[in-house]
Amino acid sequence: MALLVRELQRSAKGPVENDEDWWRLVFDTDTKRLYVEHEWKHTDVRGAGRSNQGKEQIEIPEYLLQAGQTTGHRELWRLIRTLFAEAH
Repeated sequence: MALLVRELQRSAKGPVENDEDWWRLVFDTDTKRLYVEHEWKHTDVRGAGRSNQGKEQIEIPEYLLQAGQTTGHRELWRLIRTLFAEAH
């Protein structure tokens, strides 16, 4: 399975290195599927140092309908506009 991946946004939520989220635009060249992948890795430094990590795949319309306009949303909109821009 070949994946083409472009980072849309990365955010760190705290002082700990393992407290980050990543959003990537992914195109699976085998299935011809385009989606946003959200990956996270969080460590609870206040508790027993438990870690929460994972990945989820989000369909493009669902991602764009999420509340707020993040850096990732703006980057995806920019990429979409670029696809449909007319050459002058």
